[in-house]
This record gives sequence, C-alpha cells and structure tokens, in this order.
Amino acid sequence: MAMTGEFTRLPERWAAAPDTLSGRVVLVTGASGGLGRAVALAATRAGATVVLLGRKPRPLEKLYDEIVELGAAKPAIYPLDLAGATPRDYADMAMAIERECGRLDGIVHAAAHFNALQPAAEIAPEEWMRALHVNLNAPFLLTQACLPLLRQSADAGIVFVLDDPSRVGNAFWGGYGAAKYALLGLASILHEELENGPVRVHALLPAPMRTALRRAAYYGENTLALPLPDPTAIIYLLSDVAAPERGRILDSRAVAD
Repeated sequence: MAMTGEFTRLPERWAAAPDTLSGRVVLVTGASGGLGRAVALAATRAGATVVLLGRKPRPLEKLYDEIVELGAAKPAIYPLDLAGATPRDYADMAMAIERECGRLDGIVHAAAHFNALQPAAEIAPEEWMRALHVNLNAPFLLTQACLPLLRQSADAGIVFVLDDPSRVGNAFWGGYGAAKYALLGLASILHEELENGPVRVHALLPAPMRTALRRAAYYGENTLALPLPDPTAIIYLLSDVAAPERGRILDSRAVAD
C-alpha cells in the first residue's frame, strides 16, 4: 500500500533508552544543521555509531568532538556537498561506510536546501536545479547506493523528512516545494518495493522548529519562540519497535498540538 495516506503518531511518552539503537550504524545527512545535529546527538545517546555527512568539515569536526565528549561510540565524518555530488560519489561513500563501520542500519535524510520564497518566473535555472538536486535527487542517489549495505542488516530504517504539504505546495515555494512533494512519492515507491524485506521506509512531518530554514521561509515569524529540533520521533523510527509503522507518515505536528 502506498504511504501517501497512512498517518501515525509517536506513542505517548515514548523516550529512547541508552540501548535503543545499540549496535546500529546510522548515517545522518545535513548533520551540522539544526535537525541533523539533534538527531546525531540523540542517536549517539541511544547507542548508535553515527556517520556524520555534511557540506563543511569544520562544523562536522565540532560535532565529532561533542559526541566524543559524551563517552559514546566515536562517529565517522564524511564531508560531501550534495549539490555537486555524483552517483560515483555516493558509491564511494557507501564503500567507505562498509570499510570503516562494517554495516549500515539506518539513514536519516535531514539535509535540505532552501534559498528564498520567490515567484517561479524569477527563479534562476541554477537555483531550481540545486533545490531539486539537494532535496530530491540526493536522497534517491544516496539511498540507492546504500541499499545493498542496508539489506545486510536484520532490521534497517530509512527516514525521509518532509515539509507541511499544505504550505509548500503554495505560491513562491519553488524548487524546494516541488522537491518535498516529490520526496513523499519517492518514499512511497521505495516502501512498496522494500516492504517484504529488512529495510523499512518511513516519512516524518516534523513540528515547527527553530532552524535556519524556518527563519528564511517564514517572514515575520519569531523563530526564536519555536522549540529547538526534537529528534525523538526519528530515533523511534530508527528503532526496531517502529517496525509496524513502516510505510507510514509520522506526523509530529499532531503530537505537538
């Protein structure tokens, strides 16, 4: 069944334990961003070894040091600019993860690119292509490259981070809005293709949160009044207890309300 209409919620009072993701290796894209950073730290506290993927090495190194200070499993750093990455780059990344970590049990697609709200007629072709490449092509190519490794796991989870469809389908959302709409379609396709195997596909609609993307998109809003990114739902989806939720959209907005 397609996941376009299958909504679910985070179980009430669910919280990760120190061993919730014990023994797992999780790749987090956009690891130095607001949501990605929160997920990387939470996954580490839940027992996972985290692969930190991001565009700039220095923020990744800072996050690496922060994780090491927790006394948990040392993360791996993989700098990669999704805007310019090629299929060969993703294949090399997958081989590096297998070589360095020996396995892969989860992917969190937290990376995103949003430039500004603007009329479609004024979007530069290069900006349109960049938005589609980072927000849609990269999640597909990265997932495709990692699927052989994920299939070796007894239980693996892929989490696609969506955006509010009632907003991003409106005027001025441009390539970002189009990509986020298509991302749900991609997640649905992958779910149907993988639903009888060990790799689970999930999608998340996060609650409004304090991030740079939110600041750029919502003019006039006091972004500082919003809560910091909450990674709880993503850690839940990565864990084996979320197996019955495969193919569904976890709506954190409903939980927040």
